[in-house]
Amino acid sequence: MKRYLINRLLLFFPTLLGSLTLVFFLIHLVPGDPVEVMLGETANSADKEALRRALGLDLPIWTQYLRFLAALVQGDFGRSLYEQAGVAELILARFPATLGLTLSAMGVALSMAFPLGILAAFKKNSWLDRASLLFSLLGLAMPNFWLGPILMIVFSIELGWLPVSGRGGPIHLILPSFTLGMVMAAILIRMIRASLLETIHEDYIQTARAKGLSEASIWLKHALRNSLLSVITIVGLQFGALLAGSIITETIFAWPGIGRLTIQAIQTRDYPLVQGCILAISTSYLVINLLTDILYHLVDPRVSYGR
Repeated sequence: MKRYLINRLLLFFPTLLGSLTLVFFLIHLVPGDPVEVMLGETANSADKEALRRALGLDLPIWTQYLRFLAALVQGDFGRSLYEQAGVAELILARFPATLGLTLSAMGVALSMAFPLGILAAFKKNSWLDRASLLFSLLGLAMPNFWLGPILMIVFSIELGWLPVSGRGGPIHLILPSFTLGMVMAAILIRMIRASLLETIHEDYIQTARAKGLSEASIWLKHALRNSLLSVITIVGLQFGALLAGSIITETIFAWPGIGRLTIQAIQTRDYPLVQGCILAISTSYLVINLLTDILYHLVDPRVSYGR
């Protein structure tokens, strides 16, 4: 385990550097001038050039890149060109909203996926199994950009039960959480069902039956635990994606998270803020993936981290 963690940490920073380097050069290739966004197209050339020099955008791109890396090593994430505030402060201000939405969506997904997935496997080929698979199919077939507005129209505009958008109390989490959790639940239902059906025919399951254990104990204690590795993989990847910020859902519901901040930074060509958001997203993915690998061993001690 110790050797594995050291190797993963040695790969951690080169991976971050690679993603930041790629984003740095790609964002500079995107058409548009941040100076024109800030001053407007009607501003005179002298003002534009003065602002460009003040922001360091008149320097060669490689010089800008080296300056960016030097500042990053010192813990300086730069200042937003558009917001005129520290990049780190802007991201940290949005992170609680994204974390709250992520945990809420994950709770929605798991609360639907485990009961339906276990039930579908236990009652294979029954109407309950078909109903669970149909629900999963509907979840996969409904993209966020369609499901979110539909939920807003029905529950906010027509019925008036829930707020349309924005962040406030727990009630504001219901629609965006269900929008994000629905797709994840659809994936997990099929994964849990398939894993259980594969595990339930193992020899140790037959041994447990021969010992006289109840079916509930066999399915929940033995089969479910030993089929969790593939489920943990999907949950880890999806959790990393949600923690990075769901751009579409956060935009639809005007949720002030990292995903929406990234879109706003791209639209205004705010180079430092885009790079800071990508740094936060990349770090989230890498940390969650590392924790997922560690969780493998806790769930199944047979998993080895040797070479």
